[in-house]
Amino acid sequence: MDKASVLGDAIKYVKELKEQVKVLEEQTKKKSVESVMVVKKLSQLYVDEDVSDTSSNSCDENSDETSKTYLSSLPEVEARLSGKNVLIRILCEKDKGVMVNVYREIEKLHLSVIDASSFSFGSSVLAITIITQ
Repeated sequence: MDKASVLGDAIKYVKELKEQVKVLEEQTKKKSVESVMVVKKLSQLYVDEDVSDTSSNSCDENSDETSKTYLSSLPEVEARLSGKNVLIRILCEKDKGVMVNVYREIEKLHLSVIDASSFSFGSSVLAITIITQ
């Protein structure tokens, strides 16, 4: 092979590689890369509370076996990564200071809270959603 044909083949190969790079970049733009991590203790959550008793504010007041809340599957933690943002969902037992502890752990990871919300489910379950960066 002479130098001209080797150089011609090399140029042709580089052009093919550039085309492949363009195609891959377009595919990357179309797809949103997202990582998900879910941590569960057990697979089920069972809540059986007496809804007719509206005067009771604490689950400690109900000692009846049929109205207990079984929370053996808690906490359940899910984290989704999208770019620089992290979406964290936590389903845990409602307790004093839970949000403070969650924020403290987020700070330890050197993340900044962008948005956070929480709500109660029943009288003893807390659902927390946090977006961090």
